[in-house]
Amino acid sequence: MKHIFKTLLFLVLAGSLFSCEKDENQVMYEGGTAPVLSGSSATIPLTFINKDQTAFTLNWTNPNYMFTTGLSSQDVNYTIEIDTVGANFTNPQKQTITVSKDLSKTFTQGEFNSYLLNQLLLVPDVSHQLEIRVTSTLAFNNAKLVSNVLKYTVKPFSIPPVVAPPASGKLFMVGNASPGGWNNPVPVPTQEFTRVSNTLYELIVNISPGGSYLLLPVNGSWNAKYGGTGANNSNNVNGGDFKPEGGDLLAPSVSGAHKIVVDFQRGKFTVTKL
Repeated sequence: MKHIFKTLLFLVLAGSLFSCEKDENQVMYEGGTAPVLSGSSATIPLTFINKDQTAFTLNWTNPNYMFTTGLSSQDVNYTIEIDTVGANFTNPQKQTITVSKDLSKTFTQGEFNSYLLNQLLLVPDVSHQLEIRVTSTLAFNNAKLVSNVLKYTVKPFSIPPVVAPPASGKLFMVGNASPGGWNNPVPVPTQEFTRVSNTLYELIVNISPGGSYLLLPVNGSWNAKYGGTGANNSNNVNGGDFKPEGGDLLAPSVSGAHKIVVDFQRGKFTVTKL
């Protein structure tokens, strides 16, 4: 009995020592310092004539992630977030740029203007309020730290549309996905788009599921059309890129009213079920 007691005591002590040694060797995250963000200038100049010149540079400090073993040797990833004031960086259209390791990012005027027009969808030639921040994370440990916020007033400049808009100023839908089928001319106004601006057209139409369609600048003529950038019916039915003389566009597989938006400025269209 005495021998058994000594054996059990030895095992308990050995287990305790092993546990202590294991705890002492465990690497623990102890925190870091949020990056401090600064800009190279108080304003962001944007002009088409200087589109290849520098707009501004963002700089931020190292967050110095600390572990029980000292400064982290892991790579730090940074994400620049650009959003409109009031959205609090929750806007689904906010611009994000990932930077690995570096502590700065320089933007050309054309590059930054493209973010504003094509991602944030801001109206050109109008002043807008922006907020910019940087978040840092470790490659193998989230450990997210968020910088201070910089605010800017910017006026994006107009750029040539990706796809030239119709000279007619009109746009029509034709195809067996539409109520009028492939008959041309198409019935109006049910298959005529509303011109929202020089480069933006919208149409609410009842779609026949699984059919195809094209976009015509002149009703009754096959001399010009807009369609998909790939082979016939190879497009994403919810939208994508389009081009002049493109292929047939495949419609969604669900019948009913849909809203089709054609954006010549960005060279993209969207189809949304209502």
